[in-house]
Amino acid sequence: MNILLWIILGLLAGWMASVLTKTSSSQSSVMDMVLGIVGAIVGGMIMNLLGYTGITGFNLYSLVVAVFGAVLLVGLGRLLRS
Repeated sequence: MNILLWIILGLLAGWMASVLTKTSSSQSSVMDMVLGIVGAIVGGMIMNLLGYTGITGFNLYSLVVAVFGAVLLVGLGRLLRS
């Protein structure tokens, strides 16, 4: 059950990041989920480096951290492509 919640959190975070960065029409739901899950990891690591807690579970704070990480990943991807 825990894995399912993490997949849902990743899907939500990836979808929100793709909407915020206006890439929702150019990528699939699978890519949204991957971005959200990897974004959660990246966002959690960055928050830990800044002295804050990273991902704490299936809650709003964790969703915000995951979206933050996913948006950073999308931005980094755009920088590398151009």
